[in-house]
Amino acid sequence: MEKRETFSSRLGFVLISAGCAIGLGNVWRFPYITGRYGGAAFVLLYLLFLVILGLPVMVMELAVGRASQRSIALSFQRLEPTGSKWHWYSYLGFAGNYLLMMFYTVIAGWLLYYFVKMLRGDFVGLDADGVAGQFTQLLGSPGIMTLYMAIVVCIGMLVCVQGLRNGVERVNKIMMVCLLVLMVVLAVNSVLLEGAGEGLRFYLQPNFHNLVYDAQGNWILGEAVFAAMGQAFFTLSLGIGAIAIFGSYIGKEHRLAGEALRIGVLDTCVAFVAGLIIFPACSAFGVSTNEGSSLVFLTLPNIFNHMSMGRLWGGAFFLFLSFAALSTVIAVFENLISFTMDRWWISRKKAVLINLVAVFLLSMPCVLGCNLWSGFTILGMDVSGIEDFLVSQNMLPLGSLLYVLFCTSKKGWGWEHFLAEANEGEGICFPRGVRFYVSYILPLIVLFIFVMGYWNQFKPK
Repeated sequence: MEKRETFSSRLGFVLISAGCAIGLGNVWRFPYITGRYGGAAFVLLYLLFLVILGLPVMVMELAVGRASQRSIALSFQRLEPTGSKWHWYSYLGFAGNYLLMMFYTVIAGWLLYYFVKMLRGDFVGLDADGVAGQFTQLLGSPGIMTLYMAIVVCIGMLVCVQGLRNGVERVNKIMMVCLLVLMVVLAVNSVLLEGAGEGLRFYLQPNFHNLVYDAQGNWILGEAVFAAMGQAFFTLSLGIGAIAIFGSYIGKEHRLAGEALRIGVLDTCVAFVAGLIIFPACSAFGVSTNEGSSLVFLTLPNIFNHMSMGRLWGGAFFLFLSFAALSTVIAVFENLISFTMDRWWISRKKAVLINLVAVFLLSMPCVLGCNLWSGFTILGMDVSGIEDFLVSQNMLPLGSLLYVLFCTSKKGWGWEHFLAEANEGEGICFPRGVRFYVSYILPLIVLFIFVMGYWNQFKPK
């Protein structure tokens, strides 16, 4: 068994952990649900839930990883009381990482495909129907989708085979710096567009009436609160060990509340600046921001098509999205590889080869579900919908609930052990006074998110 690696720097840990959290939820879902639920007022609500919901769970997952010095394969087993069964979750967590990659690699492939098409100028001269036709053509081409999915898988595994420091950490540092630079350039360009002012006011000037009532006067506060909870919770990729693995690679020099805060701030900054890119541009061209899934692949390409130097800005935007998606792919791949190494005591190269083949084959149903298997549904959901539902509405909330209970229950690792681990080192303390909240109220909030996810999916139409 190879000696366990560690990060070469604190910056590397923060960037790769944030890279795991930063993904399409930040740069696609956050802007469109912000547009749907009131703009700046919704952002404030989201930040509140990020602090009281997302960050405590992140600290707990990091603590389990750092204390055990292992991936989810063995972390519970090392910390749990003798004879308990907490470690049974390790296989479900492993499955959650695979399920996430089964559709995420396909979507990341779409982004790379759009980046290439933007640079080639394939959208030039097309109207809205023409842009939509390009996306329909992509979905109907299993060969093209397979090719770009395979490119994403190979890029991720080639990075991971180089090791933690030489591959994952080094590449993520470069990619995250490029991502942040691209974001700033794109945001400045959007803000300076003629007609961007209305979008900026909506995004930056809180109007709480918009949070309570929609444009038709319907009461939406309940939906907005749940959407803010869900975004704050899901944006950090908690519950499947994807964050815990990076806790296992760090030392005990710094307290974990401060580390979680840094990751959360960077993740939130990316989401916020994504709004600065999208809201002014949509305002300048008179386009709605609550378009849902069509925003990235249909609406924004059409905007860039009508923008001065649109090929350049469109190419930069889809390169930025590709970096965001690849940062998540690489981070989750590292978790899969570490699990394989810890569980079966094999080398990194063998673990990479096994997972490369497995992820490629398991991603094919999502590819085929867009075309050849498009008629296949379960409970009204297609293949990618099923995979997304299993991860987002099941694995993430239930996994996070398990981490919370494990860290607070006397029958688990326990509050005192968790608190000692979280507060070892220098920096911000995890407050002892929140014990009642994280032991009783936080689990109820997570359970509420789980139940509401099912209600929203299966409620009577």
